[in-house]
Order: sequence, then C-alpha cells, then structure tokens
Amino acid sequence: MTGAMEVKADMLEQAFDAVAAADAVEELKQTVASLKIQVDAQAVAASRLPLDGAKSVQAGGAVRSQFVERYLRRGVESGVEMKALEAVTGGDGGYAVPREIDGEIAATLRSLSPIRAISQVVQTGSSGYRKLLAHGATGASWVGEAGARPETATRDFAEIIPSFGELYANPAATQLMLDDAMFNIEHWLAEEIGREFAVAEGAAFVNGNGTNKPKGFLTYGVSALADAARTFGELQFVISGAAGGFASSSPEDKLIELVHALRPPYRQGACWVMNSDTLARIRKFKTSDGQFIWQPGLVEGQAATLLGYPVVEAEDMPAVAANSLSIAFGNFRSGYLIADRGETRILRDPFSNKPYVHFYATKRVGGGVVDSNAIKLMKFAAS
Repeated sequence: MTGAMEVKADMLEQAFDAVAAADAVEELKQTVASLKIQVDAQAVAASRLPLDGAKSVQAGGAVRSQFVERYLRRGVESGVEMKALEAVTGGDGGYAVPREIDGEIAATLRSLSPIRAISQVVQTGSSGYRKLLAHGATGASWVGEAGARPETATRDFAEIIPSFGELYANPAATQLMLDDAMFNIEHWLAEEIGREFAVAEGAAFVNGNGTNKPKGFLTYGVSALADAARTFGELQFVISGAAGGFASSSPEDKLIELVHALRPPYRQGACWVMNSDTLARIRKFKTSDGQFIWQPGLVEGQAATLLGYPVVEAEDMPAVAANSLSIAFGNFRSGYLIADRGETRILRDPFSNKPYVHFYATKRVGGGVVDSNAIKLMKFAAS
C-alpha cells in the first residue's frame, strides 16, 4: 500500500513540474514577443527621416559638446561630427559650426550691426543670388462700352544681384584659457566673432564699394528728382538748405520734407539712420511752440523717435559736411537686402602665433539696394 502511494506522489510531482515548465515556456514566449515589438518600433523610428529643425536635443547637444570640448578647446578632430564646407580637408577649409553657436553669432550681429537689424535678411545656398523687381507704372484707362481698347503700358523688370564678399574674423586666446574648464569658450567665441563681423559689415552696408564686399546704400547714384522721373537705381535726396549744415531758420522743415519725399506705402516701418553727432544736432531742434521734435523712448529698449519715426544710430554714416549725405530716411526692409551664404566656418590655428590659438572664422555676406524708392537721403547743401 505504501509503495502505491509513493508512485502516485511521484506522478503528482511530475504533473506539477510539467505545469510549471509550461508556464515558464509561455512567459518566455511573451517576453520574446515584447522584445520583438520594442525592436520593431525602434527600427521604424530609426527609418523615419526627422523634419528639419526637429532633430533630437540629445543628438544636437552631443555634436555641440564634441565641437566645443574636442575641437575648439583641445584641437582634436577625430570623432567630431563636422563637415568641411569646401572640397578640401577640414584643416584647409575649416568646419561649419553647430547650429546653436551659429545662432549665437547671428544674434550678436543683429544686436550690434544697425543696418542688419532694420534690413531684409535672406539665407542663400550660393553667391549667385538674384531678385527680380518690377518697377514703373502699369497703364490703365477708362473706355465706353463699345470703345476701342488700345494696348496699355506694362511694368519693367530689373534684376537685382547683391555684391558678395567673404567676411572674416581672427580672435585669439591662450591655451591656458582654453584649458580652464570655467572658461566658456563657446560664448566667448560667438561674441568675439559677432563683434568683429558687426564692425566690418556695418561699414560695408553703408559705404561698401561692392568689390569683394556688399555695396553700401550711400555708394549708389543720387538725384533730386522724384520717383517717377528718376532713373531706377538712383536714390533721391532732399537738400538741408545750407552748405555743411542746416538752414538757420526752421531747420526742422527740411526733415519734414524728407519724410514726405517717401511715398506713404513705404512709411509704414520707416526709420531714420544717422550717426551720433548728427543726432546731437537734431535733438536741439524745437517747434514754434517750444516742443522738441526728438522724443525719447517711453520704456527701456524702445527706440527714440524723430517726427514719430524711430532713430537708428549708425556710426558709419558720414559726419555733417558740405554736400555730405549724412541722414537717411526710409523703409530699409523694403529697400536694402542682406544675403548670408551658408554657415560660419571656423579653422583652429595654434601654430601661427604661439602661444596664442587663433580661431579663423569666415562667412560669405552680400548686400545691395533692391528698391531705390524706399530710401531717401538728406544732402547738406544750399541747393
């Protein structure tokens, strides 16, 4: 009897073992299926191309960190994801900076380059940027129901090609500064490059001759003729009433004439451009009832106004002198175009000027007047 009970107990244990084994197999199958789903999901996500500007923050941060910590700080090129902008080695052509650093440089440029801040800025893929602009008036006429309908005039088209040049800066730091972990090389470099770029391009946008640099708006032909009579591409000027200065009586009247020389559609968004010395003269002008025509901004950061329009101080504008064009008034977003080609490129150079490490930064920039009716000038002459 005892032997029979032992046999039954062994059979019962074997049954339990079989059930446990079946449960383990089923659990293993579920685990494998779950892992397969995760792997398939990751494969699908990896196969999808990210939209421009929607790249993961971690990936962008890694590229940025590699560029700063390895290349800029230590000069190590291996393992750093960078692209050469020319069909040569990175050491010869330099490397495109990550988007975040290029954005910092652009922000510094906008804050320090007065003409860039008020003009139309476009990004181009090549230095062959062109813009087609229609000018002149369209013909229209009234006719009766059965009257003849002769052909009307059509507008002319002009091709605008901004003049390009390569802008460069070459700030330097010691290797000791770069080795200091507390030294924020990214912010320092963006600010240094931005400041040097701003000084150079600010002068070019005003007075550049168009040879290997943008063509400044003061280097275009000028005429006293109104928009309808003036040659396309020439800027209109209004005289100040005295050679090398303002008229002795009611000098503010000429400023009012300059405002109304600009057609109403352009006045929305128009501003004054002059240097600090010229502005200092105008700030003293008063109306007949003793009110200053210049008004300070009511809140911090708001531009001061002259006859209701904001004033932009550009130190590259010429000082008041005989026949000088020292004041501009217009809608620069319609009248002047700045074209940036590609990203800023940086070449690390620790050899040319030891113990300093130079960061040779370059960027191609173009500029030129696109609508000569949108910008007016004041010429300091008697007639």
